[in-house]
Amino acid sequence: MKPYQAHLDSVIENIEKARLGVSAHHIVKLVAVSKYSTAQEIQALWNVGQRAFGENKVQDLISKSKELDALPLEWHFIGHLQKNKIHALIEAQPFLVHSLDSFELALALEARLQEPMDMLLQINSAQEATKGGFAPDAARDAYLEIQQRCTHIRLKGVMTIGAHTTDEKIIQKSFQTTKAIFDTLPDATICSMGMSSDYKLAIACGSNMVRIGSALFS
Repeated sequence: MKPYQAHLDSVIENIEKARLGVSAHHIVKLVAVSKYSTAQEIQALWNVGQRAFGENKVQDLISKSKELDALPLEWHFIGHLQKNKIHALIEAQPFLVHSLDSFELALALEARLQEPMDMLLQINSAQEATKGGFAPDAARDAYLEIQQRCTHIRLKGVMTIGAHTTDEKIIQKSFQTTKAIFDTLPDATICSMGMSSDYKLAIACGSNMVRIGSALFS
């Protein structure tokens, strides 16, 4: 048995230290990224207290949620959504979609959704060609337009992936850019930033939701 309790305790301790550095009132939600994990490994982490899990692929979200249907898990979709997977995603009914990364995708989702679905606008804050999402200077207008035009998409806030570099100042700037946009958005409550390598820095920059994989499962 892998030491899931020790891994979870360590991550939670780091989250607590980072959030208290921001404010005693700053709350951070932990989403366990289970894309490389089996249903048995997810259940092992659930057994020691983790409740929210994130998957990158729609088919994995569906298969794992069915296999673990007896558990009251909170499923998040965190990967790039291909338009041909929209119907399957709607069927899966995730708690939150983190990766609304284009107008085209928003309109395609709006055309097929019958019930509202909670989502985050993905911002490419580091402006890297390998990442999806809205450019920082377009993100706020895009957010407001999607809110107005897409009545079945309930935008809850924003998501970003930190800059792909070892330079902490550049990573920090990418988080600060996203947080500054988040702060201007009406009724936005979720700022999803930070993964296993940079979640402490992300929380220091204002993240209130982190997506942790290897630090929990490895």
